[in-house]
Amino acid sequence: MEASSKREAIMVGGRRDHREKGIKVVPVDEEEELEPYVMVVDDSSVNRAIVTELLRSLQYRVTAVDSGKKALKILGTEPNATMIITDYSMPEMTGYELLQKVKASSELKQIPVVIMSSEDVPTRINRCLEEGAEDFVLKPVRQSDISRIATRMLQST
Repeated sequence: MEASSKREAIMVGGRRDHREKGIKVVPVDEEEELEPYVMVVDDSSVNRAIVTELLRSLQYRVTAVDSGKKALKILGTEPNATMIITDYSMPEMTGYELLQKVKASSELKQIPVVIMSSEDVPTRINRCLEEGAEDFVLKPVRQSDISRIATRMLQST
């Protein structure tokens, strides 16, 4: 039997990967592959920075953008987000509209979406949750909010 036809199983990132013997395996940066990836969407640079820092302190890889349109553009090419955290009130596209577009997309609908807002409006909160939001967080977002959401998201994956 030729060496090129023999196969072996190699553990790569916790998954079994079948590769031909004799071929050098160059490992992927396992740290980056295993870090959860979160998209943060907020038109406020201060809020983006706060939420990004809170997520990074929990070892999340974060992409932060200032609009729902930019988020959808990035998610169109990189749809492997573990979670989307978005502000409710933004120009051009609200967080609610972003939620609707994500849940209507066959490629993105499995991504949990968390809405955040500085306004405690029960009808708004209920509407977001009914539309498929995983959670609704009141600003200012605290470490305990991010930890609670992250724990729940990681348990459901």
